Amino acid sequence: MSLSRRGLFTLSGGIVSAVGLTACGIALTSPGGSTGALLPSRLPLPSPFATELPRLTPLRPDRDGRASITVRRKAIEILPGRTTEIAGYDGLFPGPTIEAAKGEPLRLSLRNELDVPVVNHLHGGVTPAEHDGYPTDLVQPWHSREYRYPLDQRAATLWYHDHAMDLTGPNVYAGMAGAFVLRDPAEDDLGLPSGERELTLVITDRSFGEDAELVYPVSEGVIEYRYHGGVLGDVMLVNGAPWPHLAVDAARSRLRILNACNARRLELALDGGSGQVAEIVQVGTDQGLLTRPHRRSTLTLAPAERADVVVDFAQHTVGSQVTLVNRLGDEAMGQVMRFDVARRARDDSRVPERLSTIERIDPASVVTTRNFRLSLGATGGSTGHASHADAQGRSLAMWAVNGRPYEPGVDIARPRLGTVERWRFTTDVHHPVHVHLVHFQVEQDGAPAWKDTIDVGPTSRAEVLVPIEGYRGRYVLHCHNIEHEDRMMMADFSVV
Repeated sequence: MSLSRRGLFTLSGGIVSAVGLTACGIALTSPGGSTGALLPSRLPLPSPFATELPRLTPLRPDRDGRASITVRRKAIEILPGRTTEIAGYDGLFPGPTIEAAKGEPLRLSLRNELDVPVVNHLHGGVTPAEHDGYPTDLVQPWHSREYRYPLDQRAATLWYHDHAMDLTGPNVYAGMAGAFVLRDPAEDDLGLPSGERELTLVITDRSFGEDAELVYPVSEGVIEYRYHGGVLGDVMLVNGAPWPHLAVDAARSRLRILNACNARRLELALDGGSGQVAEIVQVGTDQGLLTRPHRRSTLTLAPAERADVVVDFAQHTVGSQVTLVNRLGDEAMGQVMRFDVARRARDDSRVPERLSTIERIDPASVVTTRNFRLSLGATGGSTGHASHADAQGRSLAMWAVNGRPYEPGVDIARPRLGTVERWRFTTDVHHPVHVHLVHFQVEQDGAPAWKDTIDVGPTSRAEVLVPIEGYRGRYVLHCHNIEHEDRMMMADFSVV
């Protein structure tokens, strides 16, 4: 697939030292616990906390359950006083936050006004295969298509993003991602913070060239050798703004947090100053509310993972500042954003001790156990849809599932609808594993929880129970370090 990206990206020539894990010499790990290499910006970076946090633009269906978005280029201000061309939904970075209700189907019309094909995927959605965003189900330039989302699933913080074959990394990096909040009116009685005190935070990292353009290390569709393990930016963005600040009431706030980075893992904490660590109360994960709140000092999110948390800013005096930090980041990348406790306010919200009911799956109901190994495979291959060497002719080993790089149309498994399976994932380095259609039941803090993405650590094994529910058809599982995904760490499975 030969697709020109010269109008959008500038190639990076920077060389940064990092630890190499394999004989092929690719930089795979960084000191911050992420898999990948740092891509340095080539202009002075803005000071933290100089920009106000933007509120995300909402997009709600009309009375007939329809909504539309257009993928297009637009010059916007990301760095203060500079313009950056992005390719985003409705020309926004991140895209508009789609808000929908559980059980009310959405018909989303997408128009592609770029010069490259795109694919839309509702991440975490239980969606028929023809609307799920299979990587070769392309929307060509200047074409449109309608995606139908039944939304007959638990309320949760989902998201949507591009999923085009070989191009997901640069497309998402350019701006093709947005939050999707699926609501359930039955949850309103819980009393969790709402309205102005409910915020969606889309966290990304990006790097910029001398003219404030986005830079991504790809040439003729092939990522540069050094960044084969993942691209780590050196500017932390929240809702598209670098290290922003936000004035908040001295009251509880609900934060829906999405790690939308290509490769960077986050360990989030709240620093109240003078060594004070503020409590984070987690109420939900990828696939909706937990059974009960869990109080914690840190929260780790791999790419594509989400967390729904409540923070009580009434524990801090008016005039104080609470910084959201990333303990896996160095220097500026160790900071995310700042909350300024600005005023006293009435607060009628609460965090009940019972949030939802999740029926624990009986392991005796498992009909089969499947093993999936995610690791760096052999150099080369026969897939034929991407070059296997970078611009300097250096061979790039393919990321693989069970030793095989991705081959569209070749199933790695054929689970039966209505059954329960046990899936085991093993790894070589960090791999956040995401599976389309189905959800994982995991143990979190001694209780069952639902997720669609799990962070599997280096040389580790994760075991999950998987109800095969939803629809028949062909879907994919893959690593959500997007550079790994683009370099073939993906596999088909068909629900029969």
